[in-house]
Order: sequence, then structure tokens, then C-alpha cells
Amino acid sequence: MFDFVDGAAGNEVTARRNNQDFGKLVLRPRALTDVSTIDLRTTVLGHPVGVPILGAPTGLTGLVHPLGEVGIAAGVQRSGGVYVLSAMASCTIEEVAQAAPGPTWLQVYLWRDRGLVRELIGRARAAGFLALVLTVDVPRAGPRYRDVRNGFGIPPRVTLASLLGGLRRPGWSAGFVRRPRMTIGNAADRGGGPSDPVSLTRYIDEQFDPSLSWKDLQWLRELWDGPLAVKGILRSEDAERAVQIGADAVIVSNHGGRQLDHVASAISALPGVVDAVGAGAEVYLDGGVRRGTDVAKAVALGARACLVGRPLVYGLGAAGEAGAQRAMQILIDELRLTLTLLGCRRAADLDGDWVASVGPESHPSPAARDGAPGL
Repeated sequence: MFDFVDGAAGNEVTARRNNQDFGKLVLRPRALTDVSTIDLRTTVLGHPVGVPILGAPTGLTGLVHPLGEVGIAAGVQRSGGVYVLSAMASCTIEEVAQAAPGPTWLQVYLWRDRGLVRELIGRARAAGFLALVLTVDVPRAGPRYRDVRNGFGIPPRVTLASLLGGLRRPGWSAGFVRRPRMTIGNAADRGGGPSDPVSLTRYIDEQFDPSLSWKDLQWLRELWDGPLAVKGILRSEDAERAVQIGADAVIVSNHGGRQLDHVASAISALPGVVDAVGAGAEVYLDGGVRRGTDVAKAVALGARACLVGRPLVYGLGAAGEAGAQRAMQILIDELRLTLTLLGCRRAADLDGDWVASVGPESHPSPAARDGAPGL
């Protein structure tokens, strides 16, 4: 289960880059600034939030803890952020809306079964979800070799290694056995139905459509009249195209390194997308955030907020809702301390003047002064 969450595609080069490339940026603090109060507030797609941190969509988290996405959503919302529910979630839209009624967005794929897509969007609208996030970087599932080596599947295969791992974590294992969540909640009536997770998994695998094009984004834009974000963008021209079609936000993301290996890190692709989009849409960063300093750097480079995935799932697996909230709070506390030490009173004031690329000189380039330094 840990490898399912922690692993990535191929040799996991991109997953490492997502983390490591934050280290190629240095922070530039200002001295003798009154930082007795720090303001982390911002707005995301017109909605005020307490922190520039969102819970990224992560599927099948019910395999990590019986609470699944409900636990993460509640932890994120209690900390002042917005949660993005995955279409591949273990919990249903309605379960999350009822148990964690704070601000929530729904992530979707444009599956072959457009009836299911319409159904999910209608349910999200009825449940009061604030925005839709379309993921565009999964024409097929990427090669995740940790899962291959482990023989990972739904339901999980019982092997000697998994039994030994279960014995080493008896508390976690007892919860998994008592209340397993081995289904995709929002599509449980597809495939073989909720009692047949194998057929359901096969059905979902067959739904990814390599023939998708920009006209399909237009179809979704016409179907959903609320705020729409497009996730999985790394190229500036793709960001421009998405905004032209009607996206209100672009999420710079390589799927946590879980799709195509050897692509750019999210933080290195961010400045180009910000520069291309300009004031036409909001830009978010998804991938590699592990510290409050990472959030500060991304916001300084033009991200409205950061989406955080794996850290919240780690917290959920360790201690349920309390663990997810604790992981969120660690990031928030680190971000607040980072701003204090930077001499920046408001997260909204961060711009390219607060960061520079690592190099022989520690001052920003002209591009950096414009808010878009390259790595």
C-alpha cells in the first residue's frame, strides 16, 4: 500500500525532480520588516481561503485508511484549505459532501462513458461542489513498476511479503481488515458492481481515452457552467489554449511523476505557464511540495496556491483524519515561519523578487524581477 502511494512512473526520475528542483531556488529575505502578524489568506477561483494550500485529488485512499477521502477532506477544510475530490476516490461525492461539508472541488477525467461523466458532474452540482478540475495527462495509465513488482491490484493480492508487512503494522492492518474500502465509490455500480472490484477496475481502465482532443475540453466547458480548472499542463502553449477555450485556471502538474517519466518538474514548468497565461486565468502548482518553503517559492513564482497530495495521504495512513490535518498543519506552520523569516507579512505579497535561481550571483535576473525566473 505504501508503494502504491509513494511510487511513480518508470525510474521515478520526474518524481524526484519534483522535490529536488525546489532546491534550485533560493529565498531572498528582507531585513528589519515588521512581521508581528502574518496573513496567509488568498482566494481560489473566487472563493476566500485561509491558506494557499489545497488537498490534491488522490484516488483509492480508502486502501490507506477506512476513512478514505472523507478523512483528508475534513483535515484540509479544518485547516482552512480546499479539498479536490478525485473521480477515482474510494468515497462517493455524497459521502464527502455530508461528512466534510467545507469547500470542495471535483476532479474528473473525460472517460469514454460520457454518461458517467455527466452523472458525476450532476452529482457534484447537486452536492454544492464549487469547481471542476479536468485532468488531461492520462490518455493511458503510466508504468508504475513498484506496483508491478508487488503484484498490486484490486483487491490486493495476499503474499508472504504483504503478510509480513501486515504483522509489522498490526494496528493499521486490523483497521484495513475490519473496514476495507476496495472500490471506486463514484462508479461502484459499473463493471461488475460493488461486489466485484476486479470487474470494476477493468471497466475503469478501459475508460481512459487516447483519442481526446481540445474539442472535448470545449464539450466539458459547455456542460459545466461553474469555475473550471485544467490539470496536467506543462507547456505554455497548452496553457494558453486551455484558457482560450474557457478554463478559469491551469494546474501545472506532471501527475506527481506517476505518468510520463523524464518530464519537467512542476516547479520548473511553472514560470513559463504563468508568463503565458498572464491575467487570463489563475495558475496553480501540483507536485513535489513537502515544505512550507516550497509553497512560498511556488507562490512567489506566480502560483495562486499549491496542491498537496502524498503528504496528506501519509498523514491519513498514519492517523486518519487527525493525521491528515496534522500533515496540513505542519505545512501551514512552516509557511508562516518562512514568511516571518523572509520579512513578508502577506502571502499575497510574494512575487519574483523574493526568489532567485541558484547560481554564482544571488540576485534575480530581469525575468525574475518580472515574477517569472527560470530554473
